[in-house]
Amino acid sequence: MPPSANGPTANGRSADHDIDPIFLNRWSPRAFTGEAMPSALLMRLFEAARWAPSASNIQPWRFVYAHRGTPQWAPLFDALMDMNQPWVAQASVLAYAISDRFRRRPDREPTENRSHSFDTGAAWAYLALQAHHLGWAAHGMGGFHVDAAHEATGAPAADYRIEAAIAIGRPTGAETLPESYRAREIPSNREPVARFAFEGRLGGA
Repeated sequence: MPPSANGPTANGRSADHDIDPIFLNRWSPRAFTGEAMPSALLMRLFEAARWAPSASNIQPWRFVYAHRGTPQWAPLFDALMDMNQPWVAQASVLAYAISDRFRRRPDREPTENRSHSFDTGAAWAYLALQAHHLGWAAHGMGGFHVDAAHEATGAPAADYRIEAAIAIGRPTGAETLPESYRAREIPSNREPVARFAFEGRLGGA
């Protein structure tokens, strides 16, 4: 299908097909004000994640979080790789998205949940969109030390997969970042739909 002429333009990005501009306006900044995030506001992000689609309604997602300046912050922060710590230091909240590898029912033994990561990814997307809707931002990252993150969050590796770390904060100007990060503080573009959507059979390089 050829691109639509009706796709919106927002945040320096253009869609080829007609979608809601929230998908263009949401992005993953690194520059945050460092202001405290009210707990009630953070719960609105988790409430959005709660309503993500889930295979058999298993809801395998878990989030372990800490507000900056609290005792819970340091272990989660220390599990990040060095490249992320300088900018995450100004986030309001640091969280880890974790998925339960198993289907758990009160009346039976746990069984493998093949879609645990898929479903937790959907919950993360809902959280990120809700953050943007409220004027905040959520930046997901894979740059953390896995063993340290399991230790910090208390999530046993045999039962849980840590999918991502998430920095949450109020976005601000790039000039607040260390200089090495400033050039990257722009919304990124995406590959066109034709690169990843195929009718009938996977194709293309």
